[in-house]
Amino acid sequence: MDQVLMIAAEASSVTYAQRILELWKKQGRKIHAFGVGSQEMEDLGFERFGKSEEMAVVGAAEVISHYSDLKKVFNRIVDECEKRRPKVAVVMDYPGFNLMLAKKLHEMKIPVVYYISPQVWAWKKGRVKTIKQYCEKVLVLFPFETKFYEEHQVPVEFVGHPLLDEMDEKLLDPTYLKTHRNQCGIRDDEIVLGLMPGSRRQELKQHFQVQLDTARILAKKHKNLKVVILTAPNFSKDKMLDYLEDFRLPYILLKDEPFRMIHLVDMMLVASGTATLQVGLLHKPMVIMYRVNWLTALIARMIVTSKFFGLVNLILNKFAVPENFQGQANPENLAKQLDRYITDSQHKASVVNDLAQLRQHLGDKGVTERVVKSLDEYLTK
Repeated sequence: MDQVLMIAAEASSVTYAQRILELWKKQGRKIHAFGVGSQEMEDLGFERFGKSEEMAVVGAAEVISHYSDLKKVFNRIVDECEKRRPKVAVVMDYPGFNLMLAKKLHEMKIPVVYYISPQVWAWKKGRVKTIKQYCEKVLVLFPFETKFYEEHQVPVEFVGHPLLDEMDEKLLDPTYLKTHRNQCGIRDDEIVLGLMPGSRRQELKQHFQVQLDTARILAKKHKNLKVVILTAPNFSKDKMLDYLEDFRLPYILLKDEPFRMIHLVDMMLVASGTATLQVGLLHKPMVIMYRVNWLTALIARMIVTSKFFGLVNLILNKFAVPENFQGQANPENLAKQLDRYITDSQHKASVVNDLAQLRQHLGDKGVTERVVKSLDEYLTK
């Protein structure tokens, strides 16, 4: 049985890793995968040495506070790889951890395939040298990433974005939307604001209260506002309820497949990340926010080279939707930007039109099949 190392420490990466495991299982492949992942991956037979829900931290200060736990997982992974000699290592996003690991694996002559490339084209471009040195190839989600890696002589393959395989086309149907909203207790005359504070623990802490305060400001002007709170896959509803004791606005707390939740809303206040792309693919106007520890923010301002940090803006190469970092991400500012979607129909239509262009940048469906086929060169059939 072929051994494969997989590192999926982020909430979005976990879904894509899970799809690979499901396809291998469907194909009847004799593959045993181990590493970092989710409970859902473990249920598929994945051997878990690191839990994604505990390892999804971002930023210098946050990583420092979790360093000892991350180091233990790192050392365990290295030890297991020395014993098992996996045929290939599939590492996903999470560059601080994965690039250090890639160096160790390279020394052991274990090929490393980087799937879900870190955004080295936007910040820390020097990391591309490390990727080139220690990774066999990179599987990228966006066409513009192909050009970047080719310019740096890194073996690269464009596979497309796996989110396309996750989205049910009926979610774009207005008739289905009306029916689904009514089933969820949303009246036709209500304005639905969605809140997505993020999938990491520190994101919930940094963002959720700000988002709730933003909704309060907006509700003073629009009495027919209803709030839909979207629970990340790795959180429980109970964790969200801790923040809602004093929240008196009409709200629905949901935990469902992300696209099914997103399609219910008229507009979204969302933490920067993969969620912005999910919102954009459903053509929902949004305001992007992100807040971090002050030290992380200071470092980010010094090393980020891109003028955008929101994924939809990066892909479209324009400020299609507002993005707010640190002090800008305050309730008054966020409420003002969201209010424009309600009061300025021409502005809203323009944003929706921009978001409708996203799909053409993401390739075709069948991404997991292409990834598995790309990995086949390292595995016995």
